[in-house]
Amino acid sequence: MAHTPVVPADASLIDSRQAFQRLLATLGLVVLGNSSMYVVSVVLPAVQSEFGIGRASASLPYTLMMVCLGLGGLLTGRLADRHGLTPVLWLGALAVLGGFVGAAFSGSIWAFGLAHAVMGFIGSSATFAPLLADTALWWNRRRGIAVAVCASGNYVAGALWPPIVQYGIDTIGWRPTYMALGVVCGLGMLALSLRMRQRPPAIQAVAAGTPAAAVDRTRPFGLAPAVALGLLCVAGVACCVAMAMPQVHIVAYCTDLGFGAAQGAQMLSLMLACGVVSRLVFGLICDRIGGIRTLLLGSALQGVALLLFLPYDGLVPLYVISAFFGLFQGGIVPTYAIIVREYFAPTRASVLVGAVIMATLIGMALGGWLSGFIFDITGSYHAAFLNGIGWNLLNLSITGWLFLRLRRERLQPGLPTGA
Repeated sequence: MAHTPVVPADASLIDSRQAFQRLLATLGLVVLGNSSMYVVSVVLPAVQSEFGIGRASASLPYTLMMVCLGLGGLLTGRLADRHGLTPVLWLGALAVLGGFVGAAFSGSIWAFGLAHAVMGFIGSSATFAPLLADTALWWNRRRGIAVAVCASGNYVAGALWPPIVQYGIDTIGWRPTYMALGVVCGLGMLALSLRMRQRPPAIQAVAAGTPAAAVDRTRPFGLAPAVALGLLCVAGVACCVAMAMPQVHIVAYCTDLGFGAAQGAQMLSLMLACGVVSRLVFGLICDRIGGIRTLLLGSALQGVALLLFLPYDGLVPLYVISAFFGLFQGGIVPTYAIIVREYFAPTRASVLVGAVIMATLIGMALGGWLSGFIFDITGSYHAAFLNGIGWNLLNLSITGWLFLRLRRERLQPGLPTGA
């Protein structure tokens, strides 16, 4: 394979046809590399039955994978900065291929979970933060929509893979399906990585006098930066604990209700397809009202969707609520990155964004396991939905408090608006 070029691309290629072709390759890489994040939910009932374990234990592979994805993003981001994207994507492709095949041959839930941890730490993480950062460097006038397209790739994966995998489970079993998925995703990533060998254009300095330069970021939200970041991280954990309950357990929930795993996989696919739309629409909303208001809106709407799961458990209502949930929550996580860029020092943006995104992934991991644990104790998902609503209220409280602090600062003369 050719050596990755070390010379940055010419600045004239920003917003060019080459940038568009690269964006399409990026979208494909995210769809392939993030497949494991969603198929593990589909295979959960089959794995639980085969290994003879509880719902909490069956949820551990998802938890391990999401924690490793957050930690792996720090490693793959540094490797991409030093050696370029292509070698990192090669490692990610091998991890995805080996992870799926290893999981297919696993003889225990711990071996199954270890295989998913490897896929998260090297495979999925190689196609998450590094590709978001790379995309931002190739676009200027259309940077927002380009990053939104890249970020939507993991939801496209969630819409595409669950029904395919469920069909494979029903026809040939989950182990052969996992092996086939590993070959398709691993080799597909290797092929697309060849389109990513060109280094992005060099970063240009932000011109003085832009809106970003006019914001005083020494005390975000009127707080010490460490305190503000800590609150955002807690908010990120809280909203994603709530978010994980339907995403991780909707297939098992439908199985328990007697509708079957195939209907649950369709609901998950619908939920994440609506999440793609949500991610793009929330990006447009964020451009108009700012990050903190968008997060407040998304948190409130996610809470409404979770409440709807309590009184309705019919097949048609669950399809409708799953669509609403996807539309309401899909744009929440990227909003944290925008908030960091709006209110924190730009010199530390990548580190701070990485920290907040890692907090959201930890929240997804905790939420997936905690919902299974509560189910094992109570024998019902009703308490798990209530638990998610409680965590969502914590997120709403923190976000609302930060928003009120911004309003208070705006009303005081001489202080920046922060919005």
